Amino acid sequence: MGLLDQSQNNYYKNSSNFGKYQFTSLDDVINQFLVAYVGEGKIINKVSRTDVAFHAQRAMQELSFDTFKSIKSQEIVLPPTNTMILPHDYVNYTKLAWSDSAGIEHLLYPTSKTSNPFKILQNDDGSYDFWGGAIQRKIENFDFSKSINVGWTGPGTQKFPTVDEVKTVDKKLQFTHGSKQFNSGVFSRAYVLYQKIDVRGVLDLDITATGNSAAASASSPTKGAGVVRVGLVSNIDYTGLGPNGWRPAQISSDPWANAAATIPKTNNRNHLTDIFDLPTPAGTGDGTIGYSYLEFSNGAGTESTKSLSDAGENGRVDVSEHDEVFLVITSHVPNFTTVVDTAPGESVNTIDTILLDYEGEVSNLQSGGESTTWSNYKSVKPSENNNDDYEDDTYWQNNQKRYGLDPQHAQTNGSFYIDNLRGLINFSSNISGKTVILDYISDSLGTDGEMQVHKFAEEAMYKCIAYAIMSTRANVQEYIVRRFQKDKFAAVRKAKLRLSNLKLEELSQILRGKSKQIKH
Repeated sequence: MGLLDQSQNNYYKNSSNFGKYQFTSLDDVINQFLVAYVGEGKIINKVSRTDVAFHAQRAMQELSFDTFKSIKSQEIVLPPTNTMILPHDYVNYTKLAWSDSAGIEHLLYPTSKTSNPFKILQNDDGSYDFWGGAIQRKIENFDFSKSINVGWTGPGTQKFPTVDEVKTVDKKLQFTHGSKQFNSGVFSRAYVLYQKIDVRGVLDLDITATGNSAAASASSPTKGAGVVRVGLVSNIDYTGLGPNGWRPAQISSDPWANAAATIPKTNNRNHLTDIFDLPTPAGTGDGTIGYSYLEFSNGAGTESTKSLSDAGENGRVDVSEHDEVFLVITSHVPNFTTVVDTAPGESVNTIDTILLDYEGEVSNLQSGGESTTWSNYKSVKPSENNNDDYEDDTYWQNNQKRYGLDPQHAQTNGSFYIDNLRGLINFSSNISGKTVILDYISDSLGTDGEMQVHKFAEEAMYKCIAYAIMSTRANVQEYIVRRFQKDKFAAVRKAKLRLSNLKLEELSQILRGKSKQIKH
C-alpha cells in the first residue's frame, strides 16, 4: 500500500499542505519504532509507549537545534522603540536582517559591547533610594470580580432574614438587608468583611472606593438610608466586631441561631464608627480616633467615589507603628420599624473597586527608569556609520590610526543584542523604521502540526530514541550502550549532511567566483 493518501488532482487543487510528503509525523515515528525495535527477539524486549514518546520528543528537540532546517521567521517594521518582541516559541535565532526596497536582505550582526542593565533609583548623594513615594497597592479581589471568599473574610451568603444576602454581583460587593421581629422590636443585621494588609515599611495609607447607599423610606416598609463604610482597623476583635451581627447587636453567641424571644446582646459594634481606630491628622481631637474610613450614607441610590485624601494630606491614615492592619467593610440599614422578610422592601448597599495608595519605604531596589546604556545605544548614530571617503587631508590625519579595527564592527548594516530578561531584541538607531526579518528555531513541539520529522532525519530519530532508552535502563552492559551511541552519532551526522542540501552545480558556481578553476 502506498504512502500517498490523496490523488494528484486533490493535492494540487484543494491541498493546503504543499510539500508535506517530505515529513513524517512524530506519532508515526513512535508507532514505527515500537513495531521495528520493541518486542520479543528484538533489540528492546519491552518498553512503554509513554517512555518512547518522551524520548522521541527529547530527540526532536535536540535535532531541532542543530540538524533540522530552520523554517520559522517573522517580519516587522521596527517601531520607534527600536525593539522587537521575541516570538512565543523562540529558542534561538539563526539570522537577523533588514530588507531594502529591492527586497535584498542586509545581515545584522550581534554586538557584545553593550546591554540593558537594571537602572537603580538613586538619591542626589548617590545612595540607593528605597522611598516608595505614592504607589498604588492593589488588594486581593479589589474589584470584586470573584466571589467574596477570595481575599475577603466575612459572612458568606445570609438567609436570615430570608431576603438577606452578601455576595458579588457584576463586579460589585452587594449587601441585601431585611429585618426581623423580636419581643423588644424590629432589628436588622450589620455585616462586616475584612482583609489583612501588610504595611511593613509604609508610613501612611489613602483609601479610594466607590459606594452606593440604599434609599430611605418613610412609609411601609419604614427604614433609614443605607450606611456602608470602608476603613482601616488595627485589630479584629470578634467580641466587638462580628461578621454576622445584628444591629445594634449580635443575636447570640451563635450568629446563625434564632434566639427567638431574647433581646439582642450588645457585644457587636459593626454599625459604629469608632471601630475604625487608626489615627489621622484630621482626627476628632482626642488623639486616639480619627477619620480612617469612608462613608456612603446619602441614600441617593447612585454611586459616588470618595478618597480619604479628599481632605488633603491630613486625610491619610498613619500606619507607621504597625506591621499589618485590616481593611474593613461594614454595611447596615438603621431604623427598620417594619419587618421585611420577603421581597420587595429590602435595602441594597454596594461597594465597587477599592484601591490603596501608600507612601513609605519598599524592601526591594527601585527602578530608575530606562537604563542610560540602552537609551544611548538606540538613539546615538553608530560609529560605523560615520563614513569618510578619505579624499582630503583627513585621510593622512588618520594614518595608521585605524590599526586593530574589529571586523565585527566593520560594517554599516547595523547591530543588535538580545535582552533575554525582558524578552526583546534591541536594535541600533540606524535600523529604526526599517523592515526587520528574524529567522529563528524552536523545539518543534509547540503545536501538533510542528511535530514532524524530515525523512532525511527519520533514521536519526530511531537511533536517538533507541540510545536514550538503552542508556537509561539498568543492567544493560556498557558496550551495548556505546554501540547505540555510535549508531546515533553516525545517523545524526548523515542527517546533517543530507539536510545541508549541498548541490555540486551550485557549489561549483560559487567557487568560480573565488578564482578557482573547476573542470566539468
